[in-house]
Amino acid sequence: MNEQDTEDSRFEFLKGDKVLWMVILVISIFSIFPVYSASSNLEYIVNNGTTTGHVMKHMFFVLLGLAIMRVVGTIKYEYIGKLSSILLGLMIILLVVTMFTGQTIDGASASRWLKIPGTPISFQPSSFAFLMLIIYLCRYLTKKITRERLPIENIMYIFGPILLVFVLVAKDNGSTALMILMVSVVVLVIGQLHWKYIAGFISSSFVAIVFFLLIALNTNMIGGNRVHTWMSRIETFTSSKAKSADVDDESLKAKNYQVMQAKAAIVHGGITGMGPGKSALKQMLPQSASDFIFAVIVEEYGVIGAAFLICLYLIMMIRIVMIASKMPAFFGSLLVLSLGVMIFIQLSVNIAVAINLIPVTGQPLPLISYGGTSMLVTYLQLGIILNISSRIQIYDEEGMGKKQSIAEINDIA
Repeated sequence: MNEQDTEDSRFEFLKGDKVLWMVILVISIFSIFPVYSASSNLEYIVNNGTTTGHVMKHMFFVLLGLAIMRVVGTIKYEYIGKLSSILLGLMIILLVVTMFTGQTIDGASASRWLKIPGTPISFQPSSFAFLMLIIYLCRYLTKKITRERLPIENIMYIFGPILLVFVLVAKDNGSTALMILMVSVVVLVIGQLHWKYIAGFISSSFVAIVFFLLIALNTNMIGGNRVHTWMSRIETFTSSKAKSADVDDESLKAKNYQVMQAKAAIVHGGITGMGPGKSALKQMLPQSASDFIFAVIVEEYGVIGAAFLICLYLIMMIRIVMIASKMPAFFGSLLVLSLGVMIFIQLSVNIAVAINLIPVTGQPLPLISYGGTSMLVTYLQLGIILNISSRIQIYDEEGMGKKQSIAEINDIA
């Protein structure tokens, strides 16, 4: 066995792009520290479990996510594409069930979670439905790329599934529903759908959303919706931007409490931070272990630590783009870019909320925020990307997988 074979066997477990693997592992290990620190809020303020219990649960999901990532790497990604329509149908059924039997957890005001019968396990079907929808769109666009699709085909097989998932998710999770529309439009653009269909879809969606908001705000026809909550968040955000910091508006301060505490934590951290576990504001910051964990990271690790974390995410995005650009099969390339867009938008939204660039949305920080469903979906996304990276034909570049012929990696979607 020569030196190259020894090197290959050493990294056999890390199948796929080795740089991406390393970035994922570093972020995953790092996530344990801010979650351990921030979850003390759940124990002492919310009276929910213990700090040790929460960090052990988080570590379990990290290990489970890494295992899922590795298992996904053993399955041909083309088969995942073939199953996407069936899995999307199943997720739509679960979304309908969630509308009627969904539960709230950890004080959330929306019934987004579905409990598995006979177990204490709950999950959010919307996250899995989002993923299956994107995979389905990538496969459908690939199958039909060689010919012009009829308008009725686009309506039934592209726009229909997007709008159906959007409607089922929007009632209880407006931010995720909007992300579904945004990412879907990006996938349609990258997937080379004719611009006239995309423009028509965007226009129709805009009209439908405005119509929905008008009905929800002025009538009782759509029961149990959270439109008033969304509008309140937007109003609070715009009001906080318009008013100066010294205006004494107790009502506005109460509504803007989460963002004010997050901004205070970021300012308190300074350049070098207070040190691991030494956040002073985590006990006053709602959702400190999930939605606002970036603020805790800045407070404890400073601008330097936050910049390092953002650099890791940036490397992740660069590697994803590199993988997509080197993948000969259109389905593989489109799928990698689409999953990368999903991760990037979620990452951007979480950070933007923490630094008060956009209204509060409740999106977690990928691979770091405390919570099982979103974390496992992110690992599943990255597992598919790593799977595709291992199928790239490479001659001289290290770390991208074994050589394969074009026939072996040809798209069979």
